[in-house]
Amino acid sequence: MYKNKITQALLLGAGLAVVLPSFSIFAAQVPADVKLANTQELVRANGTEPESLDPQKVSGVPESNVIRDLLEGLVNQDADGNLVAGVAKSWQTTDNKTWIFELRDDAKWSNGDPVTADDFVYTWRRLADPKTASPYASYLDMTTMANATDIIAGKKLPATLGVEAVDAHTLKVTLDKPLSYFASMLVHTSMKPVNKKAVEKFGDQWTKVGNYVSNGAYQLDQWVVNERIVLTRNNNYWNNKETVINQVTFLPIENQVAAMNRFLAGEVDMTYEMPNEHFKRLTKDYPQDVKVTPYLCSYYYEFNTARKPFDNGDVRKALSYAIDRDVLAKFIVGKGETPAYNFTPLATNGLDVEMPDYAKLNQKQRLEKAKALLAAAGYSQNNPLTFKVLYNTSENHKKIAVAIASMWKKGLGVEAQLENQEWKSYLDSKRQGNFDVSRAGWCGDYNEASTFLAIMRTGHSQNYPKYASVDYDKAIDDAILAPTAAERAADYKRAEASLAQDMPIMPIYHYVNARLVNPQLGGYPMKNAEDNIYSKDLYFIAK
Repeated sequence: MYKNKITQALLLGAGLAVVLPSFSIFAAQVPADVKLANTQELVRANGTEPESLDPQKVSGVPESNVIRDLLEGLVNQDADGNLVAGVAKSWQTTDNKTWIFELRDDAKWSNGDPVTADDFVYTWRRLADPKTASPYASYLDMTTMANATDIIAGKKLPATLGVEAVDAHTLKVTLDKPLSYFASMLVHTSMKPVNKKAVEKFGDQWTKVGNYVSNGAYQLDQWVVNERIVLTRNNNYWNNKETVINQVTFLPIENQVAAMNRFLAGEVDMTYEMPNEHFKRLTKDYPQDVKVTPYLCSYYYEFNTARKPFDNGDVRKALSYAIDRDVLAKFIVGKGETPAYNFTPLATNGLDVEMPDYAKLNQKQRLEKAKALLAAAGYSQNNPLTFKVLYNTSENHKKIAVAIASMWKKGLGVEAQLENQEWKSYLDSKRQGNFDVSRAGWCGDYNEASTFLAIMRTGHSQNYPKYASVDYDKAIDDAILAPTAAERAADYKRAEASLAQDMPIMPIYHYVNARLVNPQLGGYPMKNAEDNIYSKDLYFIAK
């Protein structure tokens, strides 16, 4: 028997057989024999001051860490990275083009209003609207949501987006192309709903304390810029009874050593990352505090291919070949990271990569090739290549930049001037194209190769190198339409080969996630490769 006659009509009207799976939820799973601590207040070092708490205006990890606690999308992830119910209690599709989401009746905003299908229609139209100028607008294009491409380009109105509120608790999404992993893409920050009343009443000020209306497990209580963000329980959250942590404080600590010291002093329960040079000591002296988990992220440098001399592929290859990735991964970073010669992490689902030719050479051979390429481009000791390297303020990033600049200087006679900027300025410089070479990192928004490879497609809003390749774009387009997983993997292999040949970016290493975590904190996810940590799923154990 169908749970919802509207859903039945929508799918059967298209001549489709209906399958209604059941979906679990995830919350704090406290074992029966565990005694909870009297105080349930979590303090997290969060790397830097967030650019914003507007899910359609951000693109970084520090922002997503906070927004994940404030706002809940249609779906969430559990501790192992599996898809679980959020605002949507169930969803179904039979052709991967028409998707129906059934929203739970008891989902509410922090102001008491119900969360409805219209909230998602409003939000996703806002994401696509060029007036919003979202750095993640192209994400909708990646979902293949109907008309998204033309709306983002200003050719169609946001109202034509392929999303419809059938009724208050039924959302229908229409894609232009079948996409089997569409539901997984909805975990991402940019797809989380915003409250229309708050946005329209306060404009850009809607994210301020007192104006912010959330639908997640927490609400915004304090925001002292460059000092702290404090969240408290949202008593209107539909699953509030299962939440244990009462307060979450995010501290914008950019210096990894400072964060480490505050953790060791008992002032922080979870660090953003760890200082590379202290990793071995901490592992030895505080093994119970060190957590190292898989992480679907790549660390790389990107060229501004719209600027000379980086419009020259030989120059880009020379600089890339001269980087000794083994030294960087093993000795400069040294927490288990692996040298990278391709963009997409090798642990990504469905990936099949053939290592490029330069990866098969030893470092001496790569350096010889680099010298020849740079000479062919007209650079020598008498005409040295000079440029700036941009990175966001961080001791770890600085150490890597210093090491790479030294490799370039020693191996090629290149003069790389290092320039660090605080997070917001760094992001603005990249978006405006105000850089020569820039440090970059990309973490998967879902576990499928397109989350990495699609951002290098021509015109993508995250394509800061301004890379444009007909062959590359065709490989990505073919992957979307591929009828089998094997054919899709072959298309991604072609795309990676194009990146290795054209070198708009220099892959450096693939991450692991290493941080310090209070051993009394229960529920910490050890197998979520996207590092999606929900404070509502955590709890403190009594000592």
